[in-house]
Amino acid sequence: MTKVLSIPVVASAMLLGAGLCAVAQSPAPPAGQIRVSMGAGSTIFGNYCENCHGNPKVDSAPSPAALKQMTPEKIYQALTTGDMVNAAKDLSDRDKKDIAEWVSGRKLGAIESGDGRNMPNQCAANPPIRDLTSAPAWNGWSDIDNTRFQKKDAAGLTAATVARLQLKWAFALPAAAAVYGQPTIVDGKVFVSSDAGWVYALEAATGCVHWSFQAQAGVRSAIQIAPVKSGSANFAAYFGDIHGNVYAVDAKNGELLWKHAIDPHPLSRIVGGVRVYNGRVYVPVASLEEPESSSYNYHCCNFRGMVAALNADTGKQIWKTYTIDETPTERKTPDGKPFMGPSGAGVWGATAIDPKRNAIYLTTGNAFSAPDVGRSDAVMAMDLDTGKLLWVQQDEKGDVWHTGCVQGQSPAGFPPKNVGNIGGGGAPAGAAARSRPQMPESYYCPTETENPDWDLAAGVMIVNLPNGKRLLIAGQKSGLVWGHDPDNKGALVWKADVSRGSIVFGGAADDQNGYFVFRGAGGGLVALGLTDGVEKWFTPIPAQESMSVHTGLSAAVTAIPGVVFTAGLDGVVHAFRSYDGQMIWHFDTTQEFKTVNGMTTRGGSIGSAGVTAAGGMIFVPSGYTGFGGGQPGNLLLAFAP
Repeated sequence: MTKVLSIPVVASAMLLGAGLCAVAQSPAPPAGQIRVSMGAGSTIFGNYCENCHGNPKVDSAPSPAALKQMTPEKIYQALTTGDMVNAAKDLSDRDKKDIAEWVSGRKLGAIESGDGRNMPNQCAANPPIRDLTSAPAWNGWSDIDNTRFQKKDAAGLTAATVARLQLKWAFALPAAAAVYGQPTIVDGKVFVSSDAGWVYALEAATGCVHWSFQAQAGVRSAIQIAPVKSGSANFAAYFGDIHGNVYAVDAKNGELLWKHAIDPHPLSRIVGGVRVYNGRVYVPVASLEEPESSSYNYHCCNFRGMVAALNADTGKQIWKTYTIDETPTERKTPDGKPFMGPSGAGVWGATAIDPKRNAIYLTTGNAFSAPDVGRSDAVMAMDLDTGKLLWVQQDEKGDVWHTGCVQGQSPAGFPPKNVGNIGGGGAPAGAAARSRPQMPESYYCPTETENPDWDLAAGVMIVNLPNGKRLLIAGQKSGLVWGHDPDNKGALVWKADVSRGSIVFGGAADDQNGYFVFRGAGGGLVALGLTDGVEKWFTPIPAQESMSVHTGLSAAVTAIPGVVFTAGLDGVVHAFRSYDGQMIWHFDTTQEFKTVNGMTTRGGSIGSAGVTAAGGMIFVPSGYTGFGGGQPGNLLLAFAP
């Protein structure tokens, strides 16, 4: 069964009469720019469209928030054959497609091609989920400790059997360029999503299709399966999209149960996996205001990161807490440039739940605009019941930056920015860089100079030490790993400089070590002791020759007893022995595959979602573009010995 969400559409007369973009009113970006990231449409839309859309002086132009309710097909039609064809005449067809996909939040052509009802591999039967524990599971981004460690019985794998893994089936996600929704496995079913906005329920053993559901925008957050009410036999799939909407759909048939817009800010997005716990859905919220502020017309910046708690049965908001208390206000730099602040500190990673302290832990990204109020690049704790801030520990001060400005140097006590030949983000080694346009005199850039864009993007892990104490472990884009004490208001216990590049979407931990990978030419896998952060071993993971411009690793690490899994921007998934870092298995996902749903296609970079393991199988999503220029792909691959 397939369900397509009904999306409110701005009236055609309003859209076309006002004009989608006031193209002629803005200077064209410099010629020869090369798109190296999924954010291309953001800059084009900002430079060409925001003279009207979002301008309070142009009442007839729909706001960006209203335009984001539209389908990419409608926006593209307005630019190519509709009333806006003359206004958009200087845009290339690729520019128009980038605008349509950026504004709508999903890919052109996804509605028909991604519909599960049109696929040849329908499952013969669709039994309901019995419960969450009757079969081995990997449910959501990770367990409530966020360690990304799967125990022996649930994994059903050993180092010996991992070395014998073979491809069992491949499933293509049509119209997708990025399969960044991590696979969830519950009761013999796999739930997966992509930037095309489709969510699928598949049979884990064969890859046959149970149902599909199309969200309003691309779905990046990991899906979690949970009862709609405590003790209920009815289960829902919970997830968020990149336009800041949270969904609950029936886990049996894909029927929409409820949808909730988490915040009125039009650039809110949900990237980290939602967390369902004791009848509540905890939602981390980030934003793409950072790249959109790179346009000529954007008035930076007014987004604040947040976590919200919703009723799992109804979607009703119980509480919402911003990472920055202060509401952004109009300000000026010493030389008179206007801006809004404070802003930023988005929550990019999954949260962790601490029943002992009745707390939820999270990490934040950099600030977008001044002042630094101590909430960016930080570890925070909030009360599970009320959202009250319990404590905050800022690991890096002064990291105030947005995409339209030059990144600063690293602060004292941090690794130099050239470690691993990569800074906070940026293009992969060997990729052509986009030239930076000349901004108007009034354009705001932060005055801070030690602002390298070094988010804590991956969330925290709660680990238990041999002495009975606990730590919160967090990796940072600087390449540092931080250990904080959750039982002493987050006091810093240790920090470890293991940097060979940037730690982006997270590590894993077993009972002895934490495991992290690095983006950049120095990419590889490191193991460090949980008690003191001392490095145990490091294994370099060079990119395969055919993908040599996609160096390093940014996807989350996964661990099972004796084995650590990594997945690289070069599209190769590896398995290593956990005690010494020796490689025991690898597989190239960028090959051409014939899929169980009747397509022939390839994988690509793997950059955010990690490997998931359950019931003697592993599941690997392949395809990632990101903001550093990964290679597109649209595959979910399943392996077993």
